[in-house]
Amino acid sequence: MKIVVAIKQVPARDSLLKVDASGTWIDDVDLSWEINEPDAYALEAGLQLREASAGEVVVLCSGPDRATQTIREALAKGADRAIHIRSDETAADPLALAHTMAKALESEKPDVILTGLQSDDLGYGQTGVILAEVMGYAHATLVMSIETVAGGIRIKRELEDGWFQHVELPLPALLTIQSGAAKLRYATLMGIKKAKSKEIRQVEAGTAGSAPSVRLERIYLPQKSKRSQIFEGTPQEAAAKLVDKLRFEARVL
Repeated sequence: MKIVVAIKQVPARDSLLKVDASGTWIDDVDLSWEINEPDAYALEAGLQLREASAGEVVVLCSGPDRATQTIREALAKGADRAIHIRSDETAADPLALAHTMAKALESEKPDVILTGLQSDDLGYGQTGVILAEVMGYAHATLVMSIETVAGGIRIKRELEDGWFQHVELPLPALLTIQSGAAKLRYATLMGIKKAKSKEIRQVEAGTAGSAPSVRLERIYLPQKSKRSQIFEGTPQEAAAKLVDKLRFEARVL
């Protein structure tokens, strides 16, 4: 079984973010980078599926040269090889990115494609399902577990209020993995050494897909403001009004 796991490199969660001079993205000069956490769960699901059914895990990542560090991390955890779509377009829209990824996977013909639920930086939560539509794959979201069955796979999906859904899908299929679905593994010293010699196939984004159809015009920090409000009436009436404000406006009760 050939399993492709799409990952993304994002700023580390403890990074101090500043808007760049253009006002259209963040200043990344002094940032540290890491694998997108939801994608780390997709990688873990892919490795577990390979261990259960044999085959290979191929990592797919779109990003600039620095993304190689995150790709090597995925290889060190156990992925067999990788495809790096070289692109400086940090804030590409999901549709353009899906077309780019589909083009890069034309020669691979994977049985299963796994993605995280969403990215930690942009949080669109759309790339996986759009990629499934572009490639004509069956797909499911919020997947907690995967097992192979005759003719396809059986998955467990998380619904609302503690409910779960069990679904059988034909192959090929694309699944977006729910964060926290499994315990993440660490890269071993042997895995880190082996990662240095594993194949990373380079693909230029300019020849892989379509141009972006969405453009960020401006990003900015939320405006902070202070406002005082005096509640009239008796202490009991003022307290009741305060509780209403905290419960229905501030929503902290």
